[in-house]
Order: sequence, then structure tokens, then C-alpha cells
Amino acid sequence: MRRALARLNGADRLGGIDLARGLAVIGMLAAHLLTIEEPFDLTRPQTWLDIVNGRSSILFAVLAGVSIALTTGGTSPVSGERLRVARGRLLVRAGLIWVLGILLILTGVPVYVILPAYAVLFLLALPLLRLRAGTLFPIAAALLVVMPFIQAALGLLPFWDTPEGESIALVIGWAYPFPLWIGFVVLGLALGRTDLRDARIAAILVVMGVGTALFAYGAGGLAGPVAAASDYWGVALSTHPHSGGLPEVIGGAATAVAVLGGCLLIARTPVTWVLLPLRATGAMPLTAYTAQLLIWAVWALVALGETGPLWEFRELEPFWPLTIAVVAGCTVWALTMGRGPLERLFAWVARRSVRTVAERAR
Repeated sequence: MRRALARLNGADRLGGIDLARGLAVIGMLAAHLLTIEEPFDLTRPQTWLDIVNGRSSILFAVLAGVSIALTTGGTSPVSGERLRVARGRLLVRAGLIWVLGILLILTGVPVYVILPAYAVLFLLALPLLRLRAGTLFPIAAALLVVMPFIQAALGLLPFWDTPEGESIALVIGWAYPFPLWIGFVVLGLALGRTDLRDARIAAILVVMGVGTALFAYGAGGLAGPVAAASDYWGVALSTHPHSGGLPEVIGGAATAVAVLGGCLLIARTPVTWVLLPLRATGAMPLTAYTAQLLIWAVWALVALGETGPLWEFRELEPFWPLTIAVVAGCTVWALTMGRGPLERLFAWVARRSVRTVAERAR
């Protein structure tokens, strides 16, 4: 347990990132398992929980980019042999994540499994690993501003309503379309190339994130009449979760930035010890994500006889039991075994598949 605590609280680990991922896991569970009144409205407290819809998955994508950046040199991107190995191992992880995603889809649990989309996004990130923050931030900004208008046209193509289109959409995770979502990953890469240990940077992330989110959602509300003019503009200027509209994309990305900054600041205080279960859960996000879908599938199969009904499963009030089970399980595992089982397995396979020159010589 001492070794596990040292790993979670070590000087080489940013606890704020684990905390942000833990919040993303809880938000994902809430979005999946609770019936939430929509849309989010600051003047109506009963809608505040709607903040988890869409934004939890965007936070996951941004944090995935941050993690890729930190494992490939942080503020000093790797090059040469280390870059080759990093790209190879990320490629292997992408393949493993895609296979796991397809297996989870086959459980029939009624959610859009994000893992196939992650696999595609990891592949798209491979050419960007050598870039620094000064280059990545403009690329991310351009993608986040331009791609909602392109994705609105792509998403309206009749092909996606055909049987072939529906099948392809499943295997590439088109519910999280990669032309649009790569912007979130690139933003995370850029953030991971900055010095996230600096409290001033964390504070800037909070201020800029909150300010940009308020502006984006406010502008989206003003654009309502224009959005209603056609199907295309209705998608391109939408503020609704998972719509891919410009205000939703900018607002969701800014919210993720603010959450990351806030978590980095909280992790610098004693409160971080109170939040240890959340940090432990965030330290093994792939395990937590997989566990909740498998528990859901088994529970629904036993209680309902099938895994597909969503509203019937929500009527069983599964949020608190499943959330407590996932968080408690991750915490116990983190304190006794250390790294999450799926994280450890995938890392081992990646290391064995792509080795450095020194490792091959052993």
C-alpha cells in the first residue's frame, strides 16, 4: 500500500490529471444512468446536472491528449529512437483499444462506446507527437473552429442511414466523429506540452476556460434564430450535447480546460487526500470505463433478461450502486495492486510489441 500511495502521490505524477479523469468517469456514469432534465440552465437548478452530458466525453478526449503528451516527453517532445518507440506503442494501444471497444459494443449495452473512436484518434495523433505547444495550440484552435462546419455536412450525408453506414459508424466510433474530435485530442496534446506543474498556468486555464465557455454558450444562444433556418445551420450552430455544433465544441473544450486547471489547483492542497478515491479511479480510466459497461450488462441481463433497454434499466436506479462499486473497486485495486489491470496489460503488450534497441539486445 505504501508503494501504491507513493505511485499515486509521487513527484513524477500529476494528481490533478487523475482527479480530472475521475470526475470524467463520474460524469460519464451520470450521463449514462440518470434521467436528467435538459437543457442546462443556470436559472433552473434542476437542470444543472445536464452539465455532464457531452462534456464528460469531451473532457476524456482532452485528457487523452494530455496523457499522450506526458508519455512522449511533456514539455520536451521525444525524438529519434524514443519517438519511433512511442509511435509504435501508441499504434499497438490503438489496436487493443479498438478490439476492446468492439467487444463492449457486442454486449448490447445501449451506449455509444467511445473506444473505437479513441483508436482512430490515436492514429491521427501519431504525426503530431514531435510538435511543441506553440504549434499545437494554433492547430487545435483551427480544428475546433473549422471542423464543426465540415462535420455538419458530413453528418447529414444519407450514407449514415444505410445498413452499411450504420455498421461503419459503429466500428469507427462515428458517434464521436474523428474529423471533429481530433481537435479535442490536439488541444490536450498542446496542454500536455505546457508546464502543468506551474500553479500560474493552472489558474490561467481556469480563468480562460470559464470565460471562453460562457462566451461560446452565450453566443450559441444568440445564434438560435440562424440555427433554426436549416438542418445544416441547426447542427453547425447547435449548443446541444453531442451535436458537434460550434458553440458546443468550443464550450465543451473550454469547460474541459477549466476543469483540468481547477483539478491541478486542488491537487496542490490537502483536499487531494480526501479525493483519493476519485484520483484512484482516474488513474485507471480504461478499467473503470470497461467495468461499468460489464457490470451494466450483467445486471441488466439478470434483472431484465436483456441488455438493450435503457429506460427500464434506469428505473432500477443503478447510478449509486454502480458508481460506488466502480470507485470502490478502483480504489482497492490502486491501493493493493497499483496500476489498473487493463492499463497494465495494454502497456505490457505495447512494450513487448515495440522495443527499444537496448531492450532487443537483452
